[in-house]
Amino acid sequence: MSVIAIAEQRDGEFRKVTYEAISEGRRLADSLGTDLAAVVLGSGIESTAADLGKFGADKVLVVDHDLLAEYLTDIYVSVIAEVVEKQAAQVVVLGASTQGKALAARLAARLNAALAMDCIGVKVDGGSVVATRPMYAGKVYVDVALSGQPQIVAIRPNAMGIEETAKAGTVEKLDIDPGQSALQFVDKKLEVEKVELTEADIIVSGGRGMGGSDYAVVEELAEALGAAVGASRSAVDEGWRPHSDQVGQTGKVVSPNLYVACGISGAIQHLAGMSSSKVIVAVNKDAEAPLFTKADFGLVGDLFELVPAITAEVKKLKD
Repeated sequence: MSVIAIAEQRDGEFRKVTYEAISEGRRLADSLGTDLAAVVLGSGIESTAADLGKFGADKVLVVDHDLLAEYLTDIYVSVIAEVVEKQAAQVVVLGASTQGKALAARLAARLNAALAMDCIGVKVDGGSVVATRPMYAGKVYVDVALSGQPQIVAIRPNAMGIEETAKAGTVEKLDIDPGQSALQFVDKKLEVEKVELTEADIIVSGGRGMGGSDYAVVEELAEALGAAVGASRSAVDEGWRPHSDQVGQTGKVVSPNLYVACGISGAIQHLAGMSSSKVIVAVNKDAEAPLFTKADFGLVGDLFELVPAITAEVKKLKD
């Protein structure tokens, strides 16, 4: 038996959540007294696979095939399910990214396996895996004990630490036929200069209080901090920002080290998407805004005066 961590890559480059999943897999493997294998699927990715050894993988199982160049759920599930069964994996760890959520749910159905989604903590208690995850839009956190084998844990991006724990990282190329997909890859468009929200260490978000699509003050602070720009659902519904920027229950769930909310009241749906942020700063002219009850630091006042002042101070500190 072993622990398996599923790597996620885009155009041959591993996503940040891959290192988080492997680091968490290493901790689980040590607790269970077993080995950790990282699984990498793609095309032309064998040469970079060995890099995963320094994050704790005893071995790296590579399935390199032209049909795996782009993520297609059905063939990825088929290939990973075969790897899990051949390895007699006890635990499977992967990131709860957009891709990871789709993959985890289908993999659990294929293997008839227990699944804990969007986990912010994982531990071994009495030989069983116990995952901590939010429920009811983040109002409560529950510990879920998984049973059976395999047990699948999808971890929230940015919620787990990355640790370099050098292991052998021996690369083994597996000969698995992906088969044919019922899906057809059509096109992919990436905003290469944009920081991915779910992987950002710092996020500056704007809400209804922005009053319109001019996000200049938010963007300037984000640039000064090296942050990603987010938005509340109300701002997206107004057409001020694209849906890809939306943070919340119906948008993206984020766990940055710093979350700055500008003109966001703090509806429960928004809190569900960012409440696990390490430090929360709220800027709002309404002193009764619900977000202040969750914030570590709060500024009451006009965001168009306060945010530029913050930006200026940040720039001074960086000069």
